[in-house]
Amino acid sequence: MKRRYFPDFLDSFDPQLRRTLEELRRLLGEEYGGELRIVGGAVRDRLLGREVKDLDLEIYGLSPERFEEAMKRLGAKGVGKSFFVYKWRGVDIALPRIERKVGPGHRGFAVRPVEDPREASRRRDFTVNALIYDLRSREVWDYWGGLEDLERRRLRCVDGKTFPEDSLRVLRAMRFAAQLGFRVEEATCRLCREISLEDLPGSRIFGEFERMFLSEALHHGLYELWRLKIAERLWGEKMDRAAFIAAARALNRFRRSAPESLRPWCFLEAYRRYSHVPMEKILAAIDAPRSWRRAFERLPAVPREPTPRWVAAQAQKAGLRESPLGCDPKIRSLAQKLGVWDRSFEIGVTPRELMERGFEGKALGEELERIRHERLDQLEEKPS
Repeated sequence: MKRRYFPDFLDSFDPQLRRTLEELRRLLGEEYGGELRIVGGAVRDRLLGREVKDLDLEIYGLSPERFEEAMKRLGAKGVGKSFFVYKWRGVDIALPRIERKVGPGHRGFAVRPVEDPREASRRRDFTVNALIYDLRSREVWDYWGGLEDLERRRLRCVDGKTFPEDSLRVLRAMRFAAQLGFRVEEATCRLCREISLEDLPGSRIFGEFERMFLSEALHHGLYELWRLKIAERLWGEKMDRAAFIAAARALNRFRRSAPESLRPWCFLEAYRRYSHVPMEKILAAIDAPRSWRRAFERLPAVPREPTPRWVAAQAQKAGLRESPLGCDPKIRSLAQKLGVWDRSFEIGVTPRELMERGFEGKALGEELERIRHERLDQLEEKPS
């Protein structure tokens, strides 16, 4: 085991979080005699200099009965009581444990507490998520080479024998690659390709895709989607290398200037342009919400060089801020210049005004359409 002394580990934590930790230390450590250790993503993110948002604590030295008693005193909420997991003030508190696959699905595990931190960390998916910070010694403990993998920016499984027991880990590899900007190590990549995804419920699939879509390094997520053959298994697409490279370039172009709210559209719109599979089938495969599917229904093919007329025509019912088309920097720039980023294209006359001029029924609709086309045609006559 490698140890790294890190006395200022908690210094960058939110003050409220530090106060919560101190209260837990007094109760679980001083009163109950437990040993508190931070585990999982919080250790990884702190070592990477990232903001720590989710905190997981493992409490050593307590029997399940004493642990339950302490959780009751806290008023903690059981979020996985069969796994000895509780939540209090946004912190996940658990007993160290090992899990053994005994049935199908993500719930088919037998769980029992353990006191050996090495064995407890063995159940983690990737080495960078298996690091432990001991609050008493103020050291990071590394049993599986996670510190080196952080430096190399790679995702490597902890235990090749137990890793395949949870098929969700394949999608987590893709998601962590996008969140961290890491690459999946080759042996782990080969292992992921062999794991069936057929037992995963739709909600679990979408949960990982949604978190990946909101990540900063989207191109890493796209790379692992292709490399781990996730697309091939979920929606039957074997994207060739040329199409993948073109999609990756489009994604990089889209994500550079897009606001965070458009990141999911950036990914999906870049993929859509080079995929042979209808977006409707892809969104169904990841169990995306109906609102996402509606956003892609009847989206037009995007010309190589969008014109002002074409952009304005796409904004006849609403602006392009919430449209997947708004990811494209060229389209976004034209939409902002034309005033159709936040609102629909205005033709300069309302139906009421035309009715006051005597138009009604079919004639009213035809006149509105004529004026709309006239205004669109005029855009081609003006410099963009």
